[in-house]
Amino acid sequence: MSMNDSISQDDVFAFLADPASHGPGVTAVERVDTHISAIFLPEGVDRVVKIKKAVTLPFLDFAPLAARKDACHREVEINRRTAPTLYLGCEPVVWHDGHLAVGGEGEVVDWAVVMRRFDRVTQFDNLAAAGKLDRNVLLDLAEAVARFHDAAEVVNQPRFGGAAALLSTIEGNGRAFEAFRGVVFDAAAVDSVLERSQVKAERHAALLDQRREQGFVKRCHGDLHLRNICMTEGRPTLFDAIEFNDDFAVIDVLYDLAFLLMDLRHAGLARAASLVFNHYMELRDDILGLPLLPLMLSLRAQIRAHVTAAIAVHAPDPEVLHGEARRYLMEAADYLEPPKPRLVAIGGLSGSGKSRAARELSPYLGAPGGLVLRSDVIRKRLAGRKPWDTLEKTAYTPEASDRTYANLCQEAADVLATGYPVIADAVFSKPAERAAIKAVADAAGVPFIGLWLESDPVIAEQRILMRRRNASDATPDVLKAQLSYPVGPLEWPRIDSSFAKDRTDRACRQAVLLQEEDK
Repeated sequence: MSMNDSISQDDVFAFLADPASHGPGVTAVERVDTHISAIFLPEGVDRVVKIKKAVTLPFLDFAPLAARKDACHREVEINRRTAPTLYLGCEPVVWHDGHLAVGGEGEVVDWAVVMRRFDRVTQFDNLAAAGKLDRNVLLDLAEAVARFHDAAEVVNQPRFGGAAALLSTIEGNGRAFEAFRGVVFDAAAVDSVLERSQVKAERHAALLDQRREQGFVKRCHGDLHLRNICMTEGRPTLFDAIEFNDDFAVIDVLYDLAFLLMDLRHAGLARAASLVFNHYMELRDDILGLPLLPLMLSLRAQIRAHVTAAIAVHAPDPEVLHGEARRYLMEAADYLEPPKPRLVAIGGLSGSGKSRAARELSPYLGAPGGLVLRSDVIRKRLAGRKPWDTLEKTAYTPEASDRTYANLCQEAADVLATGYPVIADAVFSKPAERAAIKAVADAAGVPFIGLWLESDPVIAEQRILMRRRNASDATPDVLKAQLSYPVGPLEWPRIDSSFAKDRTDRACRQAVLLQEEDK
């Protein structure tokens, strides 16, 4: 009989849980379990050992040693796309000279993924709980996800993405909910969510299939929630992507993003979700996919609902997790009610705070936030540049500005045509520009409100000088020139933004709310 037959995986786990197995001076080993892996973190050692559990589940079979070996190698390959410094490689767990060892000569009894240890304080679920996901970190996160999606391998096969894949996900959710109907979840609530999801998937079937043909279905992360993101070398790093089931990982990029946005909102971070969503859209410009986002957000919440219910089966206090699972299901139902289409235009001279006001208003227009269209970003996109790049003066000629405003209006019309709310952020100093953006809303048959922010010029200049990571190229000299513009009669509500930022934010929200009440 070989050692493969006489040594169980429990023996491997006991070996890895023993501090002596990790070298001199190690006094403790922390073990972290998921439903498919056991991770061993020896104290004071800069490496982590991760073992695939020898389990058979509906979506994977890790019982054979060969399957675990393949999965370990695949995990390293897949995750080195985004976290090359974290994934050190794969090592066999061997029996040699009467003892177990990780690596080296001997009979292979299991396989391990070896990772570099990182500070778990920097996992994004922990940063979120500590209130440390500031704007810069979230912008970095959006850029990391956008870069990853840009570079990810396109997969155009009927099996992946498209309407059939989402309909299969809905069917799978139905099967997963079955064990908890009437026990954890109200049966009628489950049926309603599943039926409404199927209706939406069928309604958008042509768009889903078209996106696969257009290259939006890629080998993505597949499990892009806050616990699978950490800070390494000062940057957000995506790790623990799915390697064991291509059906979960080869998906539409928006479905990949939806998990992150849903998780942020579930954590009570609607503003953060809106910021990530808007900056991602600035970088990837995926307006035509917006009608799919409510369904994709709902499916992500549905999956978390039945997974949480399943975890509760083995929890010491299942009622806590049952409550969490029901909250996920409630959120899944809410996502299926898309935000109301409307157009809010925010104008004002440079330094008036309009871009910040637009950013802060966005989460109040629906999930994951109203889409903010910034003239500064559009101008740079038309010039083939990124949001933070500085443009030459030739990009600010009257002709270039007319082209920018025309594109702003067209993009706003395109977004409204998808049924999504828009916030248009531009100076809007000319009456014709203000009339043109209102005409977009009138043509779409949606509510419109224009807000004009104005600030003390001294305060505006200070704001311009303090800007960091801002798409605007305005300088104090630009502001001085703007102060002489013939703005003409203003019909939009005027908001004095010279005071505290929160006061301006409240005034903008109240103006939008009053318009809704008038309707």
